[in-house]
Amino acid sequence: MNLDFYKYQGTGNDFVMIDNRTLTFPKENIAHIAKLCDRNFGVGADGVILIENDTDFDFRMIYFNADGSETFCGNGGRCAVAFAKHLEIITSKTSFIAVDGPHLATIENGIVSLKMIDVDEIILKENSVFAYTGTQHHVELVDNLDNFPVFEKGKEIRYSYSAPGSNVNFAQKINETTFRVRTYEKGVENETLACGTGVTAVAIAMHKTGKTTSNLISLPVEGGDLEVTFSEKDGIYTNVFLKGPATFVFKGNLKI
Repeated sequence: MNLDFYKYQGTGNDFVMIDNRTLTFPKENIAHIAKLCDRNFGVGADGVILIENDTDFDFRMIYFNADGSETFCGNGGRCAVAFAKHLEIITSKTSFIAVDGPHLATIENGIVSLKMIDVDEIILKENSVFAYTGTQHHVELVDNLDNFPVFEKGKEIRYSYSAPGSNVNFAQKINETTFRVRTYEKGVENETLACGTGVTAVAIAMHKTGKTTSNLISLPVEGGDLEVTFSEKDGIYTNVFLKGPATFVFKGNLKI
């Protein structure tokens, strides 16, 4: 079959976007998904995103990691909103459904603000924090992020968790409201230029452990800048929003 696709990126997190409202894409074929994401033999991406119809929401977002595993992706969600606007499914506001539940979002001048799930699963460990922000995240504070072995340590920690494992975020405090982040992502099995659910986990972890008292956190990543805001009461984080750019890269067609 011939496949029309679009490439989008959100702070360097890049995705193959497919309009699957006709339900023709073979999403059960993991090999096809992995090949699309392959940077040498395919389009090249951190994941594949399908946009489908839904009876109760503006659209359904389905996200696959580069290895074909299904999960939720924050930057992918923001790119899905931008793609849905391009398809004229939405204008400036939307309500859509994903594997972790419903999401609200707004888009203005290429900047997408995405409401994430409420976060109440936060586990404090001796030198790290675990939080579920749509997928699993380990958060660890380090001193010298530039020279930190993100791939080696991230891979080690990722497999220390029981299946399906955990994404691993290393953060460095810049000031009271700014934390720089680098992330090793499961499913991609490498460091990515950004991770939306990851910076969300970092922002909440830093607040939970008293590293900041702010509820507006700036999070520079390798691919740009993201922002997370939230409300907190009795240890539960609500009104969690991930904000940043979502950018069209190119459009193509291939035979699969």
